[in-house]
Formats: sequence, C-alpha cells, structure tokens
Amino acid sequence: MLQAGIIPVTHFEQNCTVLFDSETKEGVVVDPGGDVDIILQTIRENGIALKAIWLTHGHIDHAGGAKELKEALGLDIVGPHKDDLPLLERLEDQAERFGLAMKVQNVVPDRWLEEGDTVSFGDHVFEVLHCPGHAPGHVVYFNRAQNFAHVGDVLFHGSIGRTDLPGGNHQQLLDLDPGQDTATRGQCGLHLRPRPGRADRRRAAHQSVSARSLTGAKMKRAHDFSSHAPFRFVRGGFQPALQKWLRPS
Repeated sequence: MLQAGIIPVTHFEQNCTVLFDSETKEGVVVDPGGDVDIILQTIRENGIALKAIWLTHGHIDHAGGAKELKEALGLDIVGPHKDDLPLLERLEDQAERFGLAMKVQNVVPDRWLEEGDTVSFGDHVFEVLHCPGHAPGHVVYFNRAQNFAHVGDVLFHGSIGRTDLPGGNHQQLLDLDPGQDTATRGQCGLHLRPRPGRADRRRAAHQSVSARSLTGAKMKRAHDFSSHAPFRFVRGGFQPALQKWLRPS
C-alpha cells in the first residue's frame, strides 16, 4: 500500500516527503531540502529502502540537500524539468542570498522529466505533469491508482505557490487549468481558478483520510491511502491528520 511520511526540514520547515510501500518498504524521497542527517535517521528508523530522489523543482528549500543525500546513499536524482537547471546550478548562490549557514551544493539531476513521463518504485507508478509558474521546471507527481498527487509548491491550502521568485510567472501558474492534459490535471485537483466552495470540499476530502504513526526524527504521520478521497496533496496545510510531529525523545 502506498504511504507518505513528512519530514519538515531546515529553517524553512519545508515538507520533505518519503513515499513508500507499507509492505515492501521500498520508497523514494521527494524534495530533500536539507537536514540530510535527520532524513537519513528517519529512513533508518523506519527500515525504508530508498530507490531514488525525486525533485519537484529547483528552489533551495526543496533541492538544497539533494546532492548530499545522493552522495550518502548512491541514489539517482530524478526531476524536475530541465527548465529549472539555472536554479539547480545556483543553489549555493540561493543560500548566500538568504544568509543561510546550512550545507548546500549545486546539483544536476541524473534524469530530467518531461510532461507525460512516468516514474515509479515497486508497483507504484506516477505520471509527470510539467506545471511551471512557481518555478519554470516545476513538476507534479500523480499516482492515478490512488488518485494522489504530490504537488510541491504549486498548491497550498486555499492558495497557490508564490511567483515573485526568480523564474516565477503568476499568469503561467494560473493558466495551468487548461493545460496539455485537462482530464488528468482535473482528476488530481490542479484547478487553479477560484471556485465557490472549493476550499470546503478539499478540506472535507482530506479529513476523511486515515493515518498511521511512524517513528523517526521529526517524522509526521504516514498517510494511509486505503480510503478514497477525491484527491490528496502532500502539503502540511492540506492534511489535518499530519499536524502532530513525532520528535525524538
């Protein structure tokens, strides 16, 4: 069964995500923004066998720890879209701009992703949607079997990702609704134009999702996708069941 655990990392409290199979314990890390030691500790404590590192986009809070994690585990970095290369090649500059003392390394992925590609681990297949606007090469990972989307910074609870950072384009983000594959984007919830009552429907959908606890450093609860809410997003604000962090004793 597909599950998702959240590890808030760095001063940004960005949601690094561990997608994994509850039976085989195979999985991937999505957006390791930093605090790689905490990510590694959590992976070890939960016995998860990582197969790859997936990136949604090239901002420092999502990709800052990707190279360090790759070097520690020997894993390939997959994604985002190649349009984020300028961001990924300047992660160290981003750290300097924000005045951050955290360890950050520039990185080039082992595989770029395009609209319509698929990525997978075990039996869990995710379709790739190129969703620029917050960042030029931002991608979304959509698992059609579980009707689940990892949306990175495209959507937040009642809002959308900021577009005032380098490479951001507000209109481009709004125009995602009539994208290349409207049916797929609609199914995974990527409707960005305001609709009356939509936030209430989203909130009700996510409150119906069950969860089970994981151990681990700063690990939030793992999502259990046995229920069938219309769509789910891996963002802290979308998942009321994930608000309580599990911290080391």
